[in-house]
Amino acid sequence: MKQKAIFTASFWNKNLFFKIFLFLFTVLLIVYFLPRQEHFKYTFKEKQPWQYGLLTAPFDIPIYKSADNIRHEKDSLLQEFSPYFEVEAAIQKKALEKLQRDYNQPNLRKLLPSPKYIHYIDKQLKTIYQRGVITNDLFDSLTHQKVKSIMAIEQKVAQKRLTAELFTERTAYAFILEADTAKYDLNILRQIGLNKYLLPNLSYDETRSNTALHDLLTSLPMTTGIVLKGQKIVDRGEIINSKTYQILESFSRESEQRELSNSQTTLILIGQILFVSIVILIFMWYLESNRKQYFTEYKRTILFFSSIVLFSIITSLLVRHPIASVYVIPYVALPVIIRILVETRTAFMVHITCTLLCSISLTYPYEFIVIQVIAGLVAIYSLQQLTERSQLLRTTIYVLISYFVSYFAIELIRNHGIDNINVSRYIHFSINALFLLFTYPLLPVIERLSGDVTAVTLSELSDTSKTLLRELSESVPGTFQHSMQVANLASAAASKIGANTQLVRTGALYHDIGKMVNPTFFTENQRGYNPHNDISYEQSAHMIISHVTEGLKLAEKYNLPPILRDFITTHHGKGKTKYFYISWINDHPNEEVDEELFTYPGPNPSTKEQAILMMADAVEASSRALKDYTDLEISELVDRIVNSQLEEGFFKMCPITFLEINTVKETFKDKLRTMYHTRVSYPTLNKKEEQAQKAQTKVSE
Repeated sequence: MKQKAIFTASFWNKNLFFKIFLFLFTVLLIVYFLPRQEHFKYTFKEKQPWQYGLLTAPFDIPIYKSADNIRHEKDSLLQEFSPYFEVEAAIQKKALEKLQRDYNQPNLRKLLPSPKYIHYIDKQLKTIYQRGVITNDLFDSLTHQKVKSIMAIEQKVAQKRLTAELFTERTAYAFILEADTAKYDLNILRQIGLNKYLLPNLSYDETRSNTALHDLLTSLPMTTGIVLKGQKIVDRGEIINSKTYQILESFSRESEQRELSNSQTTLILIGQILFVSIVILIFMWYLESNRKQYFTEYKRTILFFSSIVLFSIITSLLVRHPIASVYVIPYVALPVIIRILVETRTAFMVHITCTLLCSISLTYPYEFIVIQVIAGLVAIYSLQQLTERSQLLRTTIYVLISYFVSYFAIELIRNHGIDNINVSRYIHFSINALFLLFTYPLLPVIERLSGDVTAVTLSELSDTSKTLLRELSESVPGTFQHSMQVANLASAAASKIGANTQLVRTGALYHDIGKMVNPTFFTENQRGYNPHNDISYEQSAHMIISHVTEGLKLAEKYNLPPILRDFITTHHGKGKTKYFYISWINDHPNEEVDEELFTYPGPNPSTKEQAILMMADAVEASSRALKDYTDLEISELVDRIVNSQLEEGFFKMCPITFLEINTVKETFKDKLRTMYHTRVSYPTLNKKEEQAQKAQTKVSE
């Protein structure tokens, strides 16, 4: 007893540590990702009535210009902006000096009929360089951007020059040719090679230009006025005109841009910790009060909490970085998965917990909570058992309809009409529904992580064409028929008491797979020869008991889920091979029996389904030995076997009530009467009656 108490205390401490760690880890992780900036708490639309009470400015609010106004003003400023160019005086000097040097050469002197040509070219070059020469690309860029003028910097002095008066090398060349065609021959001018003296003398000054542009744009006022603290903005029922809309937009922008003080941030953090802690504690309270066994099933509990944390973090990240609406997240997938793996009540509690935790990240939490709760309830109650893909598709359609209808109802209440329906939100719901369909391919992964088995998997495993069951039917048909009969009995009883029918049926099909190793040692597979006649009682007991251990080996080989392996180990519990046990005692009356040699390894059943299978297995096997299948014989058999199992304490660790056991017994009796019903024997005519009948027939003819 002392050792048992120490073990219990140790287990409790370990369980308590797990709960504390789970609570702290969940709260801290969720709170860490929660946004802590200030949110604007109102939703509004232009030309719609204000739905809230009187709103006054809690602080001075600058009225920001609209994006269109700012863009228009920037465009106007850019047209008046003059970029900066540096004048390179040395280029003009070099060009003129080169012209004089070339004129001193005999070739050029012979070409020119008069010195006035050189004076003309010199004069035009000075004019061109005075106005400025730029490259063709720069000129095209200025023209494209509609720049009217530039600032030319010469000897640290900036002067404005009109863009239209600037030259490129090409236009400068044409200018010299066409300036005075009456006095100067174009052919002679072309032969001089004027391009040698035409080079750009204006270079773009990017640094000065960018600085000037930045100063110009920053000088543009972003606001058109200010709303003083305490001043009325809008009252309930007032139509939001363009001015009020701009003030509300400015209020929203200013609220989110305002930096909170350290004390305000600390208060928000404390509030978030309190809220998350309360919600998580309530969920843990529910588990402790109604589903205490989940705290010992670590994989399942970790699945619950990790899913809640995951959805909370995704929501917080989308709020911080709004790349998409939170309504595209398939929150309903969580209760769907929990409903498939566990049951309805826990699925609803997980969904409520997740919805509440996600809502505190949002600006409009109430709308989110209402819509998600409705969709979650629809999902949970429309999906009782998932055995086919079509069921999830049907549930997805129901969820999508619930999203549409509930949000449409909210919009009617808010907008008093359908003129300003938010179409994008319905697109988000449709994307959400598409994501929900991906729940089905994720189920095998979730099953492996949580250790649970869904009805889909159980349905697939109960298919008798599966490799292991096919081998069972071919190699040991007697055991296979026994397993089928046990499955029918057990599933009928499970249905009556509200247990998992599919689970107990699948478990029954696999509970005796170990008999494939040594099939002839089991009565249902014997054909006249009984090998037990040639070995000792201890050896016989060992061969019978070994079908449990051999069954586990086969289960591991074929990757059967742990929940099905439990049916293999518990269908005999820690019972004895009574035939060989009693026979040994009868043959050795004065010797002490080693009970372990005749006892199954166990353990005893710990679930209703395992208890039902133990009862069904024993009843079905014993029913084959009945001589007469009368109601009385069947009733006495069922009562004797089940009562014996109760007396031996096989169901002490099992959550099954006496009322449920009685229901199981009555179900077994009804099923056995149906299975072993006798046909009515038809009477035969005696010879006298037969002759009389023939005579009567002749007379009538």
